[in-house]
Amino acid sequence: MTEALVKIAREGAVATITLNRPEKRNALDLALRGAIADAFRELEKDPAVLAIVITGGDEVFAAGADLNLLVDKGSQQVADIDLGQYWAPVANCSKPVVAAVSGFALGAGCELVMMCDIIVADDSARFGQPEARVGIMPGAGGSQRLIRAVGKAVASMMLMSGEAITGERAYQLGLISELAEPGQTLSRAQQLAKAASKMPPKAIAAIKRVLKQGADLPLDAALTMENREFLLLFDTEDKTEGMTAFLEKRKAEFKGR
Repeated sequence: MTEALVKIAREGAVATITLNRPEKRNALDLALRGAIADAFRELEKDPAVLAIVITGGDEVFAAGADLNLLVDKGSQQVADIDLGQYWAPVANCSKPVVAAVSGFALGAGCELVMMCDIIVADDSARFGQPEARVGIMPGAGGSQRLIRAVGKAVASMMLMSGEAITGERAYQLGLISELAEPGQTLSRAQQLAKAASKMPPKAIAAIKRVLKQGADLPLDAALTMENREFLLLFDTEDKTEGMTAFLEKRKAEFKGR
């Protein structure tokens, strides 16, 4: 019986997903992609889980797509696989998702990282979109999320030369949220996830919506959307609890209502 392709560990309201295909450097074949999607669907439905961490372990995050999946496929065959279905549960997750990255996060691995809300990495991390080296280009957001994160000049360099950037460079460019000390990447990611899990879920979901949808809107439209979400939160029980607790100098007890 083969070991699970992903491992899920729960600690309080935080669940940690660990990619578990180390012999292939967590190369993303359909089986691993499916296991990731299933894990996110399971945790999305679990009311006890309020934040999710995803990691590849201490040595590598994910070295990219498994080319055995694609080498003999034509365009229609790849379209029929519908690779996007595997990433939708990650990209559309309503709960905070924190990536903990050590080692290579290349190609589809880098795309997976950029679908997360918060990214913690260390000096060993290497981020890259080297698809052009094998005759293709990113197809799961690698070009579009990258240009929005680092700008055209750096995105063009990474996409057209295939060169990866270090964790430190990624932090300087704003691709990642925080550069952790060596050996502390996962623990710091879990710490941030724990902090997010203590926030009122409706407010967190609203923040995720405005960040995702507002980034591509004209400023006036984005501000209108933000204001609508802001006003709707005033009808939640958690708003009353949060403000009352602050005024009473006590810890708030959010219920997600």
